[in-house]
Amino acid sequence: MLTIYGSPRSSSGRCFWCLEEIEKKYNVSPINFKEKEHKSTSYLKLNPNGKTPTLNDDGFVIWESIAINFYLAETYKTELLGIDNKQHGLVQQWSLWGIGELQPPIIAVFIQLVFVPEERRDNELIEKAMAKIPGLLVVLNDALEGKNNLVGNKFTLADLNVASVASLCSEIKFSLASYKNIQAWLTKISERPAFKKYQKLL
Repeated sequence: MLTIYGSPRSSSGRCFWCLEEIEKKYNVSPINFKEKEHKSTSYLKLNPNGKTPTLNDDGFVIWESIAINFYLAETYKTELLGIDNKQHGLVQQWSLWGIGELQPPIIAVFIQLVFVPEERRDNELIEKAMAKIPGLLVVLNDALEGKNNLVGNKFTLADLNVASVASLCSEIKFSLASYKNIQAWLTKISERPAFKKYQKLL
């Protein structure tokens, strides 16, 4: 049985979404950070980083959300990886770009706006992070020109992993009005049955 440790309202969310895409039953083991369950001896045996998500597949344990999603796709739904090695490489490329380039400035702003009281916010940090986002979105928007998906003509982990980051723009009040291709892409993705099931978990 698949067991996911974490909450869909966190970086674990993309794993919950992927679990819905592969259409396999899974158990959820929430981790209470306020109670420091992530630092418990039992959890640290699973994930020595003391972070979420962590996946346990009948005794096989893996952590890091992107690694988890690639494992799930490779094990249970290979079409999410593309149709050949070239597409597989591009799926990896966009997935790594999503968390390595696009995610850091968006999350930096998100943390300040959601978790830091207004009087203690680092406005300079917010301004610098926000300034990085437009150029990154241009890269994504251009990649989607004349296309419904990032890789090939079918939904892959590239779409899932990058959309899980790009969709956070609404959470930080960053308008996507100037990025029509991204808007259309996110709208189409939001119609997926697995995405709708994932959204109900939030």
